[in-house]
Amino acid sequence: QLQLVESGGGLVQPGGSLRLSCAASGFTLDYYAIGWFRQAPGKEREGVSCISSSDGSTYYADSVKGRFTISRDNAKNTVYLQMNSLKPEDTAVYYCAAEPGIRRATMEEGPYDYWGQGTQVTVSS
Repeated sequence: QLQLVESGGGLVQPGGSLRLSCAASGFTLDYYAIGWFRQAPGKEREGVSCISSSDGSTYYADSVKGRFTISRDNAKNTVYLQMNSLKPEDTAVYYCAAEPGIRRATMEEGPYDYWGQGTQVTVSS
C-alpha cells in the first residue's frame, strides 16, 4: 500500500522554526517528484515548494522563498521541509504529495497522485 505520512507540525512562535517530514511507505521516493502544499482556514490549498525527481531542482512559492528549504533523503525515503522565520500567515495544514516518474516537479496539484493526511502548523505568540 502506497502511503505518505507527514510529521513535525506543531505550535511555534513567530520567528521560530519547524522541520516537516514526509515519509513514504510502499514505494521509493527516488522516482517521484514531491510537493508540499498548505491550506489555511477559509482558503484554497496552495503550493509551497517542490523537488524534482529528474535533477533535484527545487521550487518555492514567493511567500516562502528564502525562509523554507525542501530536501530529500533517499536513504530514509523521506522528504523534508525546513521552515525558518515563521510568520502567523504560515499557519495552515501542510500536505506532501508524490507524482510518479522521473520529471521536473510542479506546484500545481493536478499531477500529484498520492497525498498524505496533513500536519497542522500554527504560528502564534
